[in-house]
Amino acid sequence: MTKPTVGVVCDAGPLIHLDELDCLSLLTDFEMVLVPEQVWQEVAHHRPQALEKTDVPLQRTEVVISAESPFQALVKALSLDLGEQAALTLMSQHPQAIFLTDDAAARLAAVTLGYRVHGAIGVLLRAIRRQQRTRDEVLTILHELPQQSTLYLRASLLQDIITRLKSQP
Repeated sequence: MTKPTVGVVCDAGPLIHLDELDCLSLLTDFEMVLVPEQVWQEVAHHRPQALEKTDVPLQRTEVVISAESPFQALVKALSLDLGEQAALTLMSQHPQAIFLTDDAAARLAAVTLGYRVHGAIGVLLRAIRRQQRTRDEVLTILHELPQQSTLYLRASLLQDIITRLKSQP
């Protein structure tokens, strides 16, 4: 396994979805896993067991949501919830981090703000490169995803990801 990489700022979705897939441990090789308090509360409500994983160094972080006009305009335009707002505000303090979200609007906001962004699927695919999971293990997880996780992914998109992964050398 390679050395830890730059940290991540998490929205609720990837924490919930990776835990549902028994893959939350894939975040252990990041040097920091920052979870805004607002996101922590959301995960605590929907999937509290995800926050109890002792092997994943989640750093609960107090965040005062940015009141800057351009940010608030983006929030309003994309209807971002408090967790997404807090995570994006935290990203402004850690622009070298990766923003993890499974929400399309939050992803668009992150790209607009110039941040690197990935979701639960990206973490699964990264696990192959990082030798945390084999390609066959990730393929099994992807095949089981619709039954094991609340992550919404169009069936055609999931099939495309599986097909591309199978065709890689």
